[in-house]
Amino acid sequence: MVVLAELAFSASDLAQVRFVVSPMWEVAPSFRLLTSGRSHPVHRAWVDQVRPRMVTAGLDRGWLAELIPLTGYVPDFLTPSPGGAAPAPRQEWDAIMASPADRVRQDLDHLARHQGHLGPRLRALHADPPSRLAKVTQEIETYWELALAPYWARIQAVLDADIFYRARTVAEHGAGHLLNDLHDSVRWNDNELRVARWKRILPREAAGPGLLLIPSAFTGPGLRTKMRPPEPPQLAYPARGVGRLWEARAAIGAAALAPVLGRSRTLLLAELEAPASTTELARRTGLSASGVSRDLTALRDAGLVSAHRAGRSVLYARTAAAETLLKAASASLAQGS
Repeated sequence: MVVLAELAFSASDLAQVRFVVSPMWEVAPSFRLLTSGRSHPVHRAWVDQVRPRMVTAGLDRGWLAELIPLTGYVPDFLTPSPGGAAPAPRQEWDAIMASPADRVRQDLDHLARHQGHLGPRLRALHADPPSRLAKVTQEIETYWELALAPYWARIQAVLDADIFYRARTVAEHGAGHLLNDLHDSVRWNDNELRVARWKRILPREAAGPGLLLIPSAFTGPGLRTKMRPPEPPQLAYPARGVGRLWEARAAIGAAALAPVLGRSRTLLLAELEAPASTTELARRTGLSASGVSRDLTALRDAGLVSAHRAGRSVLYARTAAAETLLKAASASLAQGS
């Protein structure tokens, strides 16, 4: 292995290693995938659903299109250091809004060196970060609502499962084994984390203490890092189980829920394998649009579906609570057979 980057650890640094699920660490790589025009062996179903919405909303030619190039550097202010283990999207957007003007300009200068120039929007952002950041975060929110929020329960389940596995690895084998198991280009040895085939410098002096490990659904197959003192270094890596992220999950136990939820509401939950609008659900189920709307409102009030604005439409998605309910009903059905 040719080592191109080494990050030294003290005992204190090792004690401050922690995991984070970060919405903003999914924004850039997922947006890049959508704008690349390429198919993807894992995310193809998601791309086919989301790309038309993104183009309709004009996001392929807005702020994010200039901030997130198809390859290379993405400005660090788009991935603020998470304050907790699972910050809400709004917390991260507020952190972006609060980015110091000089830091935004430094990141844009770095982007210009990589890309050769800045587009008109980014030149305006460079001239007046405080006022233009509001437009950037507004577009991020729009992107989140149509591209990631309807799928977040499913994505977060994969990320949480990865963290659970890593935590068990630490308990059974220690932190060194954890770090050696993160990625085939990462190795832990002699109190240093060594990253092969990595061109970015990782000196401890260029970052704060500890290390944030961020499982990601869209980062793979490589790694992404952020080094900006006094924040701890951040390392995003491909989460385990991403290959099964978009596999169809038949709602086998849905029929068992009909006596509790009612036939039409149970049917809608089963149909929400992928996020859909009221009109689409009415067409697929044969129910009236007004009846679908009433049932979705009831399911939303019960915490079983979530609603997300996508242009002129509203997309409905099953929540984690609904997935748990369907899984429990399927398990009960299997035990009774």
